[in-house]
Amino acid sequence: MKVLPFTVSIVFAGLVSVAGAGGVMAQEDYDDYAAESVEPDPWEPVNRAIFSFNDTVDRFTLKPVAKVYDRVVPEPVSNSISNVFSNLGEPRNLVNDTLQGKFHAAGIDTARFLLNSTVGVLGVFDVATKMGLQRNDEDFGQTLGAWGVPSGPYIVLPLLGPSTVRDGGSRIPESFARYTYVEQVDHVPTRNTAIGTALVDTRASLLSREKLIRGDRYRFVRNAFLQNREFQVKDGEVEDPF
Repeated sequence: MKVLPFTVSIVFAGLVSVAGAGGVMAQEDYDDYAAESVEPDPWEPVNRAIFSFNDTVDRFTLKPVAKVYDRVVPEPVSNSISNVFSNLGEPRNLVNDTLQGKFHAAGIDTARFLLNSTVGVLGVFDVATKMGLQRNDEDFGQTLGAWGVPSGPYIVLPLLGPSTVRDGGSRIPESFARYTYVEQVDHVPTRNTAIGTALVDTRASLLSREKLIRGDRYRFVRNAFLQNREFQVKDGEVEDPF
């Protein structure tokens, strides 16, 4: 998901990790995410301050809008909107699966994009999933991890939410790759409307999942994000720390 004029995923990026498909659930007393990471959060005081800022922005801007959206938009319509933006993300999955040597997954990505863009009416209907072609979720941060680049310390980016040094840095080459609809749409009002709709739709889908958060909100979101990123990079082949 890309940046709107002033925001993108805010703190709810952590909630995406909490409820990530096939991911792992954060444990409140779990403070590590990889065997080689002695201290995954060495900049915690700064990160907490940025997290608090992001959380405040979300609470007073994006979350209220998402609540209204959730109330007024019928579920079939919101599902169709989610399907459209998921379909627009398939080229990113295709590129990164190819870079990781996952050619079978890349073939699935291609088939999904072609089927949903045609039979699925520009992605409104996810016919590919119903045909047994499950969606992959890949980005360049995962590709770097697959290539052996360590994640580095946890960081919280202003307005962008949870990340790591590796994943934060991966945003730079991704911005030059131009494999998302954001880089392909030159008409600014249209682009911002699409980004805003995707952002609100995603935030609305996470409203009920906030109930999963227990204890220290910062720690819970951090652990959920780090555990889920390890799960994604290793394609689910992670050791149970317990």
